[in-house]
Amino acid sequence: MIEFDNSYARLPERFFARVAPAAVPEPRLLAANSRLTQQLGIDADWLQSEAGRAMLAGNWMPDGADPIAQAYAGHQFGGWVPQLGDGRAVLLGEVVTPEGARFDLQLKGAGQTPFSRRGDGKAWLGPVLREYVVSEAMAALGLPSTRALAAVATGERVVRDGFARPGAVLTRVAASHIRIGTFQYFAARDDDEALRLLCDHAIARHYPQAEGPLGLLRAVVAAQAELIAGWLSVGFIHGVMNTDNMAISGETIDYGPCAFMDAYHPQTVFSSIDQWGRYAYAAQPQIAAWNLAQLATCLLPLMGEREAAIEAATEAVHGFAPAFQAAWLRRFGAKIGLANPTDDDRALIEDLLGRMAVERADFTRSFRGLSTGRARDEFTEPAAFDQWEIKWHARLAGETDAQGVMARANPVRIPRNHRIEQMIEAAVAGDMDPFEHLMAGLAAPYDPAPEFADLEAAPKAAEIVERTFCGT
Repeated sequence: MIEFDNSYARLPERFFARVAPAAVPEPRLLAANSRLTQQLGIDADWLQSEAGRAMLAGNWMPDGADPIAQAYAGHQFGGWVPQLGDGRAVLLGEVVTPEGARFDLQLKGAGQTPFSRRGDGKAWLGPVLREYVVSEAMAALGLPSTRALAAVATGERVVRDGFARPGAVLTRVAASHIRIGTFQYFAARDDDEALRLLCDHAIARHYPQAEGPLGLLRAVVAAQAELIAGWLSVGFIHGVMNTDNMAISGETIDYGPCAFMDAYHPQTVFSSIDQWGRYAYAAQPQIAAWNLAQLATCLLPLMGEREAAIEAATEAVHGFAPAFQAAWLRRFGAKIGLANPTDDDRALIEDLLGRMAVERADFTRSFRGLSTGRARDEFTEPAAFDQWEIKWHARLAGETDAQGVMARANPVRIPRNHRIEQMIEAAVAGDMDPFEHLMAGLAAPYDPAPEFADLEAAPKAAEIVERTFCGT
């Protein structure tokens, strides 16, 4: 069984709507994350029992669960939407690990809620398995992320884009599901009491060292600076960096049309709904800063005299840029073997990235190839790499562990888009072997392993995925 302790559900009821998950006709467990189960202190045998499977499908709620759909608002592609909320997700409750950490357990694809906005509240198998694979890969890469506990087939058909597709439910685990949009929801309603309760709750849950709303803002700014630099260092593009998809905790959340780059270019976009490139790879830091400015605006009523509050909040948001640049330099410096890069090294890194963009060199294979001597193979004109390599070797002369630094900073394998699409196609046909192979290969992404060589390969021309889709 699971012992729940539901702190968010103890907040006033305007924070959420109490709603039960929709029952499904034929639940079937597709995947269960045994390692995460252990970390959460949940009995793995119970989770895969009839009762556990029924909970994961939404057909049964154990004692102590208090299912809710959270309320929030947000800017979506820059446009203000005053009410969003969990339209297809139900938070079952919170578990406290043996170490005292608190996590949400949420069913995604659990049916309609008061926030569904005429949607069916369901999910189909493709996006569920995409989020399962990519969120677990992100965690294995060492970046903060929501996690996937289980995936269940529902036995239903879900209509998307005119096609009836197999339904599924994802059990998502998060440090919390509090978003910038959660603060915006109450700020838009001039509900200062709720803002203060939410601020105090977020501080207690995520940043107990923070002092008041300004301390919370500074902590979130710092966490997001590290997160976005981490994204860029592995070639990740979120795809929908709306304010309702930005978690206060600093975790990556809401893996919709996300993707990892194959060929490098700073303006790369995969999301089918990002028609103007608002959330392109290189735009993500600026968007994060914009989103954080919206959080700062929400917190102003809690920060005392308005003019002084605006000055302090502005200073906090402006702290994002130097924090991000420092994190970016540290991560990309490590990718080229520099244990302690300086600002003078930025030009060397940017020179390599510029050459990679012109050559459309594979992002992951190029950086990993620096430590194996195969990086130039990723360039259609090897001379472009050779010219940079001369300067790079000169800079490495004083480094004592460049190979080790690079090996720890550059993954061998990422969840490549074509492998994910192939996995989904197989799963729809009833074959979960490609899913299991992907999960096994991505569990230790920095470790070379011949049995996963197929997951290292860049896509062939016919395999290139140019667009990814949200699935809602």
